[in-house]
This record gives sequence, C-alpha cells and structure tokens, in this order.
Amino acid sequence: MIRITVLCLLFAGCASLTEGDCKAGNWYALGERDAMAGLPPRVDQYAAQCGARVADATYMEGWQVGYTEWNRRVSGSKM
Repeated sequence: MIRITVLCLLFAGCASLTEGDCKAGNWYALGERDAMAGLPPRVDQYAAQCGARVADATYMEGWQVGYTEWNRRVSGSKM
C-alpha cells in the first residue's frame, strides 16, 4: 500500500485539490505550475475532482506558458 502511494506521488498522478481550490480556481497559475513541474496537463483529473468547475481553456493557457519555460530550462541544461 505504501508503495502505491509513493509511486502515485512520484508520478504526480494523484492530482488533488481542496474544495476551496476548486472554488477559487486560479486555473492559469495551476496549469503553469503543473507544466513547470514537467507534468502533462491534468485538467481532466481536476475536472473530475471539482465536478467540472474547471476553466480548461485558462488552465491550458497557463500550462502552455509553463511548458514553454520548462522546455527552455530543460533544453538549456543539456548544453
């Protein structure tokens, strides 16, 4: 059981938000943060948790900006 929990956390497959997070919903910042952590978009997981109260276009805008920055950092570190 502990292994599953650790693996879940390591792979960040357990996207979890509080009810307050769902209501406040700074989806742009959340998308940007996810991408900067090197994670794929998790908007579907958030929508399931929040009862589809996710601004998915806003999340994806933030994710794209974060992904661009993450990709720039990763590419720059290989040189």
